[in-house]
Amino acid sequence: MAHSYVMAPLLFHGSRKLNGLSWKRQGACALIPYKTRGLRRESPLKAALPRAKEPLMQDETPFFPERLKAAALAVESLLSNLLGPSAQADEIARPAQLLDAMRHGVLNGGKRLRPFLVAESTALLGGSADAALRIGAALECVHCYSLVHDDLPAMDDDDLRRGQPTVHIAFDEATAILAGDSLLTFAFDIVAAPETPLSDGQKTALVLALARAAGLGGMAGGQALDLAAEKTAPDEAAIVTLQAMKTGALIRFACEAGAIIADAGLEDRRRLRAFGEKIGLAFQLADDLLDLTADAEAMGKATGKDAARGKGTLVGLHGQAWAERQLEGLVTEAKELLRPYGARSAILVEAARFVANRRN
Repeated sequence: MAHSYVMAPLLFHGSRKLNGLSWKRQGACALIPYKTRGLRRESPLKAALPRAKEPLMQDETPFFPERLKAAALAVESLLSNLLGPSAQADEIARPAQLLDAMRHGVLNGGKRLRPFLVAESTALLGGSADAALRIGAALECVHCYSLVHDDLPAMDDDDLRRGQPTVHIAFDEATAILAGDSLLTFAFDIVAAPETPLSDGQKTALVLALARAAGLGGMAGGQALDLAAEKTAPDEAAIVTLQAMKTGALIRFACEAGAIIADAGLEDRRRLRAFGEKIGLAFQLADDLLDLTADAEAMGKATGKDAARGKGTLVGLHGQAWAERQLEGLVTEAKELLRPYGARSAILVEAARFVANRRN
């Protein structure tokens, strides 16, 4: 029997709520509970994802917004629990202000697209949902560290992130730097921890892939190129490289991680990595369009800054109509990469469309 899980907003189930939402199950298998702040709850991520080794049936249509929201709720719950005041084994203490700044940086909303991609790419190949949740949380720590540092006066100098004061505004610059540093290192703590149900070989592969996606040849290197682009206008090839590093590398990792978690073969890993590259390019292209066309209230951050700084973008080089055509092409290419998986890949195809068509 196939099992389906549906989110029931504003309803009670077993007298339990999670962030104003409750969850009910349809099907024969009981959910595996997980522990959150001393309470036993049903995992909203598992409620929204197919069970391991039970791919979506041909006649099932995944409901993308609910699954994206479920993944966000699950990763936020886990991160809130992990970033509690009590020191872990081998930690001496957790300074309160630094911890508060870390929580401000990582628990201030957002779509949680990267953890969602980890979860769905893992589910596609029948991997562990528990492991996917923890690796998604680690990836979100890396992503949020980059935002904390990106917002600093020495970088993009932003006061607003997701509609809230940035960390250096809510606290101070020194605390923001340390919060970013701590989120980055905490990510690798999560991956390596005994609670992450993966083999040592899988953890090593994930640590290596994440480090390379986040470091010199990935996101951090891309940020360096981005800062340099404010002084010297880059050509198209340089812009593509910059964006593939700064934005695309972590999205690529999110998709490739599913193959590592599922202990899949090299062909699956290559295919999901290529899929991640396509939607990473689409994400940045859509972001550049939004910077040009959206307002700050809708985006939750300042817009129009690329043009004001004279920063080169593909939208600036080729125009809005060209960018919209490119987005259509990238979605088509991403979909083609997943063709061998058939209907099982429907939710990831929908994710590609979401990335290209997003409005904030």
